[in-house]
Amino acid sequence: MKECFAGKSAQEIAQILSEIGQPSFRTKQIVKGIAQGKPFSELTDLPKSLRERLAENYLALGAEIFEVRTSKDGTEKYLFRLADGNIVEGVLMKYKYGNTLCVSTQVGCRMNCAFCASGIGGLVRNLTAGEMLSFVLVANRRAGGTPEKRAITNLVLMGSGEPLDNYDEVVRFLMLAASPDMLGISPRNVSLSTCGLVPNMRRLAEEGLPVNLTVSLHQPFDEERKQIMPVANAYSIAEILDACHYYFQKTGRRYIFEYSLIRGKNDTARHAEELIRLLKGKPCHVNLIRLNPVEEKKLLSPTEKEAYRFMGLLEKGGLSATLRRQIGVDIDGACGQLRRKFIGEDGGLSKVK
Repeated sequence: MKECFAGKSAQEIAQILSEIGQPSFRTKQIVKGIAQGKPFSELTDLPKSLRERLAENYLALGAEIFEVRTSKDGTEKYLFRLADGNIVEGVLMKYKYGNTLCVSTQVGCRMNCAFCASGIGGLVRNLTAGEMLSFVLVANRRAGGTPEKRAITNLVLMGSGEPLDNYDEVVRFLMLAASPDMLGISPRNVSLSTCGLVPNMRRLAEEGLPVNLTVSLHQPFDEERKQIMPVANAYSIAEILDACHYYFQKTGRRYIFEYSLIRGKNDTARHAEELIRLLKGKPCHVNLIRLNPVEEKKLLSPTEKEAYRFMGLLEKGGLSATLRRQIGVDIDGACGQLRRKFIGEDGGLSKVK
């Protein structure tokens, strides 16, 4: 597969251009065009011969928007096509404070959480930093944004895949996204969600990238968590809480626990009491989510009234908690749902061509 310029720094692009005898000012032209989400063919300030030479050997962007579905609530779900024919998802969520893009970090996932469609079929491969940045660049362009005035203000790494299972490429992506040569998205405007890969949570704390660390907890009891999240067999809740504390010590950022409410599985008073015991007094927030049902998983979401009742128990117990607005249900908004429906029986190859 061709290397992607979106995954390279300005210095790396300058080195490539120098090796093929191009003047140094071409670097700025190319970087500016890529930051605008343009392929080589649209960089008309370059000589045609150079555009053709670059396109023959490299990709400007590692992804293109292949299909868009728009929800009645304004949420947009994208299928991104990669150069090797694989497809991954992204979701543009519109809020009063700005637009947030949900970014995938892997094609598929090997975590196999019981409530998530991303792991159906396992992990295909990791995404590169250039592919992940390309998602943001082309989505920003589609939404009418520019590098100077971004349409996408926030990123959440909560799409398909486990970000900390693709550690090196994800960190490189975050650094590229924050670069003033690209979109200048501060790590403070990025939320990274992990199911609890403790060693890499601690490693991330050392990077100097103060992203909002979000942990997919979903159960306060280790044995019950093992039933819905296989990763719990490797790392206990106590180990996760220790890693969260270390992250707070290193970055000063409070951490967030995602908690998908599953009817009858984790939404009882007993579960609320244990969450309170574990988390009270810690610099954290609990983000409750009504499960976005996945057909293959056969798990149910509680009613809105039941969800608010659970949140009330947490608040009464002294925890900071909110119930996330349920969006994108009518466009297969949950992680991996649309991709799963799209690839179908034959892997979707006939549709990608």
